[in-house]
Amino acid sequence: MEYRRLGRSGLQVSALSFGSWVSFSKQINDKLAEELMGIAYDNGINFFDNAEGYALGESEKMMGRILKKKKWDRTSYIVSSKAFWGWRGDDNKPNQTGCSRKHLMEACNEALQRLQVDYLDLYFCHRPDKLTPIEETVWAMNHLMQQGKILYWGTSEWSGVEIMEAHRVAQQYRLIGPTMEQSQYNLFERDKIDREFLDIFRTVGMGTTIFSPLASGLLSGKYNDGIPKGSRFSLEGFGWLKDKWMEEDHLKKIRKLGDLAVKFDTSLAALSIAWCIKNPNVSTAILGASKKAQLTENLKALETLPKLTPEVMEKIESIVKSKPKLPDY
Repeated sequence: MEYRRLGRSGLQVSALSFGSWVSFSKQINDKLAEELMGIAYDNGINFFDNAEGYALGESEKMMGRILKKKKWDRTSYIVSSKAFWGWRGDDNKPNQTGCSRKHLMEACNEALQRLQVDYLDLYFCHRPDKLTPIEETVWAMNHLMQQGKILYWGTSEWSGVEIMEAHRVAQQYRLIGPTMEQSQYNLFERDKIDREFLDIFRTVGMGTTIFSPLASGLLSGKYNDGIPKGSRFSLEGFGWLKDKWMEEDHLKKIRKLGDLAVKFDTSLAALSIAWCIKNPNVSTAILGASKKAQLTENLKALETLPKLTPEVMEKIESIVKSKPKLPDY
């Protein structure tokens, strides 16, 4: 396993990590989740990603049960939570969502209980809160750090302007700004990492815990001939994912990428994930496998990474044609 520093922090995260977004409690049970987390850990993965809203809190409870059972040395792994959506679904009441001081503090305490840990290594604002002053959010995160409940805080799906505003506030009040951002990044979704955040990487050294490196499984090739039963696109409530990704243009490009992967004796999934972590601005790519075979195949991205020479990267670009246009300076 390769380990990378999270931005300019001293924290080292595995280049590949393991997340629970759709799979935990929706696709897999405790037994399979435990097996997958064990495989991940045994292969050097040290970061396990979660959030209050995943399966309305049940995902964190499941991961907490597994962490307690595994009895891994707490210093050997990193666990995260995110706050914004709340976990009560339609029963959410005022102050049970967002990034106010009240919700961030209470959501953190609830996440600690569900995950059965004493502190969170990483804690994210799951979305920007347009109704809460950024000063309040930055102060709340610093209070949680001072209490020892979180070690690093970050953002998820924030704009570059919002992230830099958080840093401005932190500098003004001599607080700690966000260390990392969790954005979607894959061969089809790359504008933020490859364009919008470039100055942020250069100036404040932001770490990234990117999600959906396979575009919710599309870049594994499993949807080339339709939607398999039990797959992410077939789940109730996730039709929006299918509508976003199931385009004929995407499928044509994926078939060509699959042919390219065969030439280099690797899988389309491993090639796609390796492409993500080839980017030096990617600290870690979160894997979301729901089957043992998927996870073991995805882990082969580390073996595929050295094969991505400049010539191969250019071939990939010529197929996907998704590189954002950068401004002329």
